[in-house]
Amino acid sequence: MTYRVMGVDPGLTRCGLAVVDIEPNRRSTLVAVGVVGTEAGRSLDERLLVISEAVDSWLDLHQPQVLAVERVFSQLNVSTVMGTAQASGVVIVSAARRGIPVALHTPTEVKAAVTGNGQADKAAVTKMVTKILRLETAPRPADAADALALAITHAWRRGVGAQGAAAAGGSITPAQRIWAEAEARARRR
Repeated sequence: MTYRVMGVDPGLTRCGLAVVDIEPNRRSTLVAVGVVGTEAGRSLDERLLVISEAVDSWLDLHQPQVLAVERVFSQLNVSTVMGTAQASGVVIVSAARRGIPVALHTPTEVKAAVTGNGQADKAAVTKMVTKILRLETAPRPADAADALALAITHAWRRGVGAQGAAAAGGSITPAQRIWAEAEARARRR
């Protein structure tokens, strides 16, 4: 049984949207990816409405089981943080209206899950997302790749591979076992 996750890299100027199907063996398949953009010159309410309508459309079309959103973290540029937080709120409300659970993941969590290095740069994340999803070309812009990475991260951190294989009566690989043990240790901390 596949697990469908929609990842969102929130932002007012560019909001990355992605849907990925994850199989019990962790094989990940791209369903859709895109970016909704808004012009900086438009009013805040208009910009948030554009994002809301796009997210509503994606949720209705792709019907994900969960929404993975990048957790807003403190930056030096307060206006950027505010815009990102406002876009995140609109996205979360769209999912809540449909009863879709929402999970928040920090950029460091996403980088670590996808590349193995929590300090990886955007190029490394994009490269690994391209490889994991078996894509011929890298997703562009970076917001799209980040949304894909969020979806993959959520499924993997949820334990889709290890739990899914066990539930399906299959066995997990040594690498999946090590991953599951590391996740369990991290949760206990």
